[in-house]
Amino acid sequence: MMTAETTAFQLLLILVGLALLYFGAEGLVRGSSSIGIRLGLTPLVVGLTIVAYGTSTPELFVGVQAAFEGKGDIVIGNVVGANILNIALMLGVAALIQPQQVKLQLIRLDVPVVTGVFILFTFWILDGHISRLEGLVFFTGIAGYTVFNILKARKETSQEIQREFQDEIPQADGNLGVDMLFILGGFVLLALGSSLLVDNAVALATSFGVSEVVVALTIVALGTTSPELATASVAAYKKESDIVFGNSIGSCLYNILCVVGVSAIVAPIHAPGISLVDLGMMIFMAVVLLPLMRTGFVLQRWEGALLICIYAGYLVYLWPK
Repeated sequence: MMTAETTAFQLLLILVGLALLYFGAEGLVRGSSSIGIRLGLTPLVVGLTIVAYGTSTPELFVGVQAAFEGKGDIVIGNVVGANILNIALMLGVAALIQPQQVKLQLIRLDVPVVTGVFILFTFWILDGHISRLEGLVFFTGIAGYTVFNILKARKETSQEIQREFQDEIPQADGNLGVDMLFILGGFVLLALGSSLLVDNAVALATSFGVSEVVVALTIVALGTTSPELATASVAAYKKESDIVFGNSIGSCLYNILCVVGVSAIVAPIHAPGISLVDLGMMIFMAVVLLPLMRTGFVLQRWEGALLICIYAGYLVYLWPK
């Protein structure tokens, strides 16, 4: 039987793991962005690739770590929980800070693409298994979507959006050695943080009789999405709605196509603990977002509060299990 001291120590290690993931992602984004600017990439391209995916590296490292250890429920629970958070909590908090302007492309292209990817993922995980081939298909999808976005952005993006991304991207003001140190340090912190988080979250869940998937859907997902939440909150305060929505929608796609894709390529995923309710909630958040975005093409404060209330209701349903 686990003692109170052991439980407290594991909680401490989980918090340390979350902190390492956060600062690891920050270091990786800072160093990589600076090198990207040095190589002549525009702030927009850096934002759409290095920053957008760099803030999601905690999910990737946790997914790969869990896949190596055969903990498929952690991989899938983290991804599903993070996607629900990315829409309900990230956009909800951002709208409460400042009503967010909605671009037509989000309604016509980005959110429908996310919804379609969610549905495909749900169809493939119904048997509780994601194979290496399915993982490869997902990974090919994120590569194609990234190239498409970069080419499209270079042709069509307005000067206003260019300025938003330029303000958000760290400037290359150090030397190359410092940038490389940030990248290397970021990877080390991410590796250590993911190991601490996965191992201790599973042990804690087991000791309290809570399933791994519930812990992954909530605690692990909240921890791994903290870089995106921080980025979106700052962007919302600065009225940079393109950063807010790009971060949310881009992270959702990255979580399915890259995190699940790479994790399944590393080791086929077996996740019997994920339920139709959890998968349905993820799809529901994407579907309900569309009509909210269409009301005057602004995500209002009351709509942000509604998203947060939906998420709170999901937590109330989830934890008694």
